[in-house]
Amino acid sequence: MSNWLKLEGDVCAVTGALGGMGVEICREFARNGANVVLLDLDEEKVKAAAADLAAEFGIHAEGYKMNATDEAEVQAAVDATIANFGRVDVLVNTAGILRFAAMEDLPLSDWNEVINVNLTGYFITSQRFGREMIKAGQGRLVHISTVASHSPETFSGVYSSTKAGVNMMSKMLAAEWGPYGVRSNCVEPCFVKTPMSANFYADPEVEKSRSRLIATRRIGEVSDIANAVMFLASTRSDFTTGDAIKVDGGFSNMMGDLTAKPGGRRAYADNYLKNKGVELWSDESGVAKPTDQ
Repeated sequence: MSNWLKLEGDVCAVTGALGGMGVEICREFARNGANVVLLDLDEEKVKAAAADLAAEFGIHAEGYKMNATDEAEVQAAVDATIANFGRVDVLVNTAGILRFAAMEDLPLSDWNEVINVNLTGYFITSQRFGREMIKAGQGRLVHISTVASHSPETFSGVYSSTKAGVNMMSKMLAAEWGPYGVRSNCVEPCFVKTPMSANFYADPEVEKSRSRLIATRRIGEVSDIANAVMFLASTRSDFTTGDAIKVDGGFSNMMGDLTAKPGGRRAYADNYLKNKGVELWSDESGVAKPTDQ
């Protein structure tokens, strides 16, 4: 167990606790000695997951059925948390859904559903758990967003739109609740293997081609997200609020490398990296290579 994060004994609530991201975040909290509140839709499974976590790590864990879009269920989860733990120190919002469609074809029902879960749900849970943090004079909120919240990804317009909303909501919470000792930040993953993105990486060649677009030359794991969440959820980040940490292996900084380079600069760059044994994004990767101009 690591003591550097100083999470031991903290009460950490996680929405979407049965999802791939949520599971790893809950386990990482438990590894660091925190008590964990697991929140998800399936009551039987979430209670069983909490019991398993408590048995494995020797911490106090409880699982509550909670639909993040249902105010009554969220308030019931808050009340149960306070009754069983006495306080809540951390809330991590991970629950989310994705719908693919071109904007001109996207059904209004899909638009409303994704906004309701990904944005309204984050607001309700933040508001209700946040009220307890305000009373206590301290607390940390961490929201899972995405790099696509400010770098559009075609055919996922409603998902990207909701996450852009999450980013601004987090900034508003940070500004309004900072005087009460409550912080709010986002984690922005991209190119990470999760159950939601599993179909992207079912083909090894697709994974290989995508990894060549990333500075670290690998696809991220849920543990990479959990590590960033731990920092923002801990008091080690006490002077960080209203901000976001990208967890994308440097992809966001690679745009200049993915454009055509005039005067033979692309050939120079490719040859230099090949001589260093670095895999390139190139024709072999399955991604179209820009032509030197």
